[in-house]
Amino acid sequence: MLYIVDSYAWVEYFIGSDKGEVLKEILKDPGNRLITPECCIAELAGWALKNKQGFDKIFTAIRANSEIVTVTLHDWIEAGRTRFEIRKNIKDFGLIDSVVLVKQKEFNARIVSGDRHFMNMPNVTFMK
Repeated sequence: MLYIVDSYAWVEYFIGSDKGEVLKEILKDPGNRLITPECCIAELAGWALKNKQGFDKIFTAIRANSEIVTVTLHDWIEAGRTRFEIRKNIKDFGLIDSVVLVKQKEFNARIVSGDRHFMNMPNVTFMK
């Protein structure tokens, strides 16, 4: 199965939380393929700095376990449209979350996340 891994999922995985076990199990299956949008890498760099974590080690692990995909100008425009529509119901839905949805659609993949914004959305493996 193909998964889009968002920043939330990677953080839970790296801190070794119970929620992170969901991603750990996905990673164990050699039949799974993981994708991380490059904008999530920026979020993870910020998280690493804030939490005094070694970003180089985190980045190496992400590259070893997932394909980092480029976010194009077209993706950003679609993400703006997506966020506009979703914010009619979820007032604080973020732009990066919108990019993750755009990439999900592009790759016909499942999102893996524990971010409450993705709760009850279709094609999401939600980390509980």
